[in-house]
Amino acid sequence: MTTPPIRAIKERPERLFVVGDIHGCLAELGALLNVIKVEQKLSQNDLLIFIGDYIDRGPESKGVIDLMLSIKAEFPKTVFLKGNHEDMLLDYLGLGGRGSDVYMHNGGLALFRSYGVPAYDDRTKVVGQLPSEHIEFLKGLELGVSVAEFLFVHAGLDPLKPMDGQSEEDLLWIRQAFTENVHPFGKTVVFGHTPYEDIFIHLPFKLGIDTGLVYGNKLSCLELVEGVLFQIESGERTVKTTSLEHYIGSKTPDTVEKE
Repeated sequence: MTTPPIRAIKERPERLFVVGDIHGCLAELGALLNVIKVEQKLSQNDLLIFIGDYIDRGPESKGVIDLMLSIKAEFPKTVFLKGNHEDMLLDYLGLGGRGSDVYMHNGGLALFRSYGVPAYDDRTKVVGQLPSEHIEFLKGLELGVSVAEFLFVHAGLDPLKPMDGQSEEDLLWIRQAFTENVHPFGKTVVFGHTPYEDIFIHLPFKLGIDTGLVYGNKLSCLELVEGVLFQIESGERTVKTTSLEHYIGSKTPDTVEKE
């Protein structure tokens, strides 16, 4: 078994933004990114990371990927991680990954609706109906990166395995074995995948930033150098800004959804 690559980024950015799971919710994402780009004056000296799960369940998977491509063009150093939903879609399309047997039961139909493509046609024909640049984007997603004292993956790491023993399935799919335990990896792991009512803080071990936007909750973005939290509620257009210190020492939030 080949250990999945976790790319080390040696250059320390001036600011480090990481955005939680999006799941096809384009309007809230657009409002959040407008604040980061315009009000926060995102620059090439900053680093923006997306934690994965851009697609499925919400109504605008296609629009979200279009927006990701425009961000990539404007800020080439942006990191786009793979989520388990991208993994399922790639498997469904015969392009690698796992989970195609449960893909349509986990929000996949919403993706095909956003493209105006019949989901149950011959899958090789379906691939040809999706924009080639979108397919290349999905195929090029990274599994993890480390930056300074942080390690970014979609779902987490298995604390019972050494770093060089982690599998791709661990990075994309793990839940309680990671979220409910400490780990020995020496960095704060920033992850999505498991939605919470508010950001999950278990320092110095982990930070969970999936706050269940597609389930009617909110989208979260953390800036980790200055310790700032940006959040937008589902259906809203106003982004709230809070110091991360406000959350330190708070109780562990309840999960929103565990599928």
